[in-house]
Amino acid sequence: MSGKPMDLNNLHLAVLIDADNVPYSSIKGVMEEVAIYGTPTIKRIYGDWTSPNVSGWKRALLEHAITPVQQYGYTTGKNATDSAMIIDAMDILYSGKTDGFVILSSDSDFTRLAIRLREAGQKVIGIGERKTPGAFIVACDKFIYIEVIRDHQRSQEGKPLQISPKKAPEFAKAKFGDSPQDKGPAPTQLIADSIADIADHDGYAFLGELGNLLLKKAPDFDPRNYGFQKLTPLLKSIPRFEIDVRQTRDANIKHIYVRDREA
Repeated sequence: MSGKPMDLNNLHLAVLIDADNVPYSSIKGVMEEVAIYGTPTIKRIYGDWTSPNVSGWKRALLEHAITPVQQYGYTTGKNATDSAMIIDAMDILYSGKTDGFVILSSDSDFTRLAIRLREAGQKVIGIGERKTPGAFIVACDKFIYIEVIRDHQRSQEGKPLQISPKKAPEFAKAKFGDSPQDKGPAPTQLIADSIADIADHDGYAFLGELGNLLLKKAPDFDPRNYGFQKLTPLLKSIPRFEIDVRQTRDANIKHIYVRDREA
């Protein structure tokens, strides 16, 4: 479960970027992440392009064919960029040309937009920094942290960032909430509760179904948050969980099930 445990692939996506709240240095990895889920048929970025604060974006826009949308800050202290993105998103929604939206921002102002798009049957993927408020995170079908994408880029450059299985006890103690500073149920308990929700009479849960349920409960759940590229190796690193690989009638296909030893 590194990218798509739910059925989001092959979607026609509108990618809307808040230039004020997304670092341009991560855009290459971000666009590669977006490609996992579908085809970005619309790519727009919003900001005041007369401001030196967004000058670093200009080269990135050319490299990734992203259309800049000029939005002047008419009033000091007011974010006109947010309003422009929201208006454009609704226009795109009513055009009927997309299956989903990717909103790149760490701003909670887009929470209501994400909810409205999902009400209209659109899939919503949020991408932002770990400082993103929890309200926006849970309003999305899936939320991905830019820091995770950035770490993946570094590992692709030959700088491994894998958490050793020996650190599994640290994982069990980790907090899972709106941000690293927030308190919430431990991820291990979240996984265990989810297994219990869908387990068969032997206590086993199908891994694909488990991945979907984890995202429904916590849209920002991602094995990469803990140094693992997929859900299976993360589960294997935690002694509490038992993995069972079952052969299907097709010799090339195996199904993975997981059980909570403490259940």
